[in-house]
Amino acid sequence: MSAAVEAYKVFVGYDEREDIAYQVCRHSLLKRASVAVEVIPIKQAELRRRGLYWRERNNLESTEFSFTRFLTPYLSDFRGWSLFVDCDFLYLDDVKSLFDLADDRYALMCVHHDYTPAETTKMDGAVQSAYPRKNWSSMVLYNCGHAKNRVLSPEVVNGGSGAYLHRFQWLEDSEIGEIPYVWNFLVGHNRIVGNWYPKAVHYTLGGPWFDEWKDCEFGELWLAELQDYEDEQRKTKTKTMNIKDENVQIHNVAVAKSELIAET
Repeated sequence: MSAAVEAYKVFVGYDEREDIAYQVCRHSLLKRASVAVEVIPIKQAELRRRGLYWRERNNLESTEFSFTRFLTPYLSDFRGWSLFVDCDFLYLDDVKSLFDLADDRYALMCVHHDYTPAETTKMDGAVQSAYPRKNWSSMVLYNCGHAKNRVLSPEVVNGGSGAYLHRFQWLEDSEIGEIPYVWNFLVGHNRIVGNWYPKAVHYTLGGPWFDEWKDCEFGELWLAELQDYEDEQRKTKTKTMNIKDENVQIHNVAVAKSELIAET
């Protein structure tokens, strides 16, 4: 018997204010995947309970996963390849095609954006910071077993500066591989040129789950995915209720039979 194939690990940054963004991102990943995929939310509160995260939050952190994202190799036991992605993504293609780009020459791979935001705020009024390699860390394919990534211990993730972590300063430039930007298409910044389409849309300024961003570019795709997610949830709920009803009926029949036997 052949050994079971291990599922591809995808860690998604989770923020309590944007639970629905996470749910839709997860749904889009699983719906289009041609392989087994394990989607794991990186929840700051859970990491704090486990003693893995104790960093004090500052005013420049726009999400709960601004720094917890860098625990991805640690949470993967420093084995194999794992993907980290912000929750404000919508996947339009099979994530296996993204993992197929993994190259063991690199410690990690990402889209090398040249991005300087013109806005001073994003999402629900969060501060929009500008820094070198902006948005590179929003979607990262980590070679978790690479020796250089072992530096990303909880102590370093909790104590390292924003510049050290978000600019991947524990690595040499030659150790950072490049992924085509169709896998991290920045809404409001990137443009479609030629006959191609984004494989993953990133609503970095704010997505349709915020009222003020419902009409953003590619907003209709996210809303359609939301509808699909909600339809699936309703079907699952209905199926669960039907199973429960069947179990109750089976139980009632069994009880009636036992009572009849007892009477005779």
